[in-house]
Parts: sequence; structure tokens; C-alpha cells
Amino acid sequence: MKERFLAFLQRHYLRYHDIVFYLVVLAVIIGCTWVALRVTKERQMQEQALLKSQRDIPVAEYTIREKPIYNALVESGLSRQDVVQIVAKLSSVVNTRRLQNSDQYTLSVEDGHFILLLLKQGFKRYYVANVDDYLVAGVSEVEINTRIKTAAGTIHSSLFQTMVADGLQVPLILDFTDAFSWTVDFNTDTRNGDEYTALWEENFVPSGEIVSQDLLAASYKNVNESKPTYAFYFEDDFYDETGKVSKKMFLKSPISFRGYRISSHFNPSRLHPILKIRRPHLGIDYAAPTGTPVQAVADGTIRFVGWKGGFGNFVEIRHANNYTTMYGHLKSFGKNVKVGAKIKQGATVGYVGSTGIATGPHLDFRIKEKEKFLDFLKMRNRNSAVRDVPAEKRAEFDELVKLYLKELNAAKQADKQTIVTEDK
Repeated sequence: MKERFLAFLQRHYLRYHDIVFYLVVLAVIIGCTWVALRVTKERQMQEQALLKSQRDIPVAEYTIREKPIYNALVESGLSRQDVVQIVAKLSSVVNTRRLQNSDQYTLSVEDGHFILLLLKQGFKRYYVANVDDYLVAGVSEVEINTRIKTAAGTIHSSLFQTMVADGLQVPLILDFTDAFSWTVDFNTDTRNGDEYTALWEENFVPSGEIVSQDLLAASYKNVNESKPTYAFYFEDDFYDETGKVSKKMFLKSPISFRGYRISSHFNPSRLHPILKIRRPHLGIDYAAPTGTPVQAVADGTIRFVGWKGGFGNFVEIRHANNYTTMYGHLKSFGKNVKVGAKIKQGATVGYVGSTGIATGPHLDFRIKEKEKFLDFLKMRNRNSAVRDVPAEKRAEFDELVKLYLKELNAAKQADKQTIVTEDK
């Protein structure tokens, strides 16, 4: 039997060999095709899942003024119960009754399903998020970094315009002028060719947005003077390089520097521009846009607030040493400015206007000692403060001044080198 089977294979070997070969090849092809289809299907399923996970989540952005948070939640299609729960969760991390109209928030809701509410308030972020159908709330603060910066320049046209052109921000410029409020009147004393330097501490967030700038030291040199005037910040006050506080009884001007001008000086026989008669002008007119803040030049007690004939809206303040200051043609009065109230130096008395007899918006400022009117511009250096840095703090102050002067001088040298390079 065995011999007969072997003889059969020998006779038909080639035929069955080809059949078996084709069957094996076909089986391999079918197997590979099945595997390929399986892999392709799984890959498609993975891609669909990935695309689903990476889909754009709808985000709506509003301010509180544009749309209160409660209204936005209701209009997004959420149920009243969901809205109440989300608002309650947000209230657990922030006082929603004290939100400002300018506060911004973003809301994400998809197909009636709440995803995220993010409220921006200053440099804090308050959030309510849906995590596996459970609401969570929290607060995070933006990281704030600090750096020291300097600037120096030469005045062209005005201090304000020069500083803006040099890249300084308006609040820092006003801090600079405030530091010299008792020693330099930037309305009248500024000349082309004057030089300034400034050193400040700057707080900023990772995106580059500046949070705040705090002036540490500054100098201002008039082109007609040999030495600059310095201001160094130390324990809540600005001092000069000798350690004397820079404050004086009177500010240099009732209007903080913004490039405004004096339109009329103290003149015992001025021709009145409207009445066309000779009459004394016992004050100084500061021409400025309507609404410009007017500040008290010294501490005092308010004696009069109201309408005073040709002076229009008028404020009178009584100061120490028998001085009285007067502010006329005001558009309106400052907050809490009323008869009998105490007012601090630099506080807002009112706002520039053109009430009463006036050709345009300006402040009529007057000062008198007892009953005698004085030319304010000619008494600028009187009543200097004599308070010094405390003796026990003097060594610390002197060391700080050395560091500040080094930085100010370096900024000045860098500015001069830049000018030389540009000239070449």
C-alpha cells in the first residue's frame, strides 16, 4: 500500500505541487489583506478619536458691561439650575457683587454642556470648570517679575514729549515730575537742551505687559545751570543728594506738569482782555484743557467753595503762616471739597474750566500773605523744608545714593554715546 501511494505521488508530484503552492500563496494574500484592513480600520478609529479630542471648543468673550455673567450663561442654553450652580461656584472664589464693568470673562458651552468660565480681574484669574460633570472653582495669579530700568535724554520742545519719544510711559513721567514738584516748575522752567535721567523698578508679566513702574531716583539739569537737581526715593519720600527731603511748603505749580503754559503773569496794571480796562491782575493764569485737575499747593483748610462773580466757580484755602490761595474759573470741584474741610498738598481742588468772565479754559491762581497779594513765581524757593534723613538711617541712605548715582551716570553716558553714534 505504501509503495502504491509513493508511486502515485511520483506520477502526480508536479501537478499537486503547483496546486499546494497556489493555495499557500492565496492563503497568505488573504491573511495579509485581512490584517491590512484591520490595521487601517484601527488607525481610522484612532484618528477620529484624536480629531474629536482636538476639536475647537467654542469660546465667547465679554465684558461685564457688555453682558452680565448670569445673562451670558442663560443665553448659552444652560438650564436655570446649571446657571445657579455655576454662579454660586464662582461666588465661592470672588465677590460677584463687586465686579467692575471693565472686567473681562470668557465662557465655553458646547451643545448645552458647560465647559469653562474664566473671569479676568487685574492680574488674577478666577475660574469655574466642568471636570467629569463636577464643578470646580479656583483662582490663579499671573506671575509677576521685576527688573531695574534706566533712561536718559535731552529735552526738545517739552519734557513730556521727549520722555514719550524715549519710550517712557505716562504714569512714570508724572511720577518724575511729582518728585521735583517743589524744586522745578516744568510749565515755566523747561528749556531745550535740559537733561534728565531716571531709574525705576518695573514689574511685568511673562507676556511682557507692564504692571507698574516705581521711580527710585532721578535727576534734572537745566541748560543754564552747572549741576543737576536730584531726587532719591527713600522710606516714602524723595530726598536730595545731601539727605534733605525735597518737600516744601508750596508746590511749584497748582497744575501738575502736562506741558501747559502760563497765559498771563502777575501784573499790577494789566489790560483786561474782555473788559478792555486797566486793572491789576493779582494772580497767574494757567492755560490748560477743560477738565485738567487743579491741585492744592499746600496743606490747608477750605474757606470758600462756590460761585464768585467774574471768577466763576471758585475755591479759597487758608494755609499756615497767614497764607491764602485762590483758584478761579473752575469747571467743577474736587471730591469732598467743601467749606471747613482739611485739604492736603497735591489734593484735587477742582478742574480747569472757563466759568465766569473768561476767554477760554484756564485757571486763575492767586496767593496772598495776610491781605497782600504776591507773585507766586517769585516766591518759589521760600519755606524750604529742613527735615533730613534720620541719623540712624544716614549710612543706609548714603550707600543707596552711591548705587543710584552709578546707575544714573551710566544711563547718561549711554545716551551721550548714542547721540554721538547717530551724528556720525
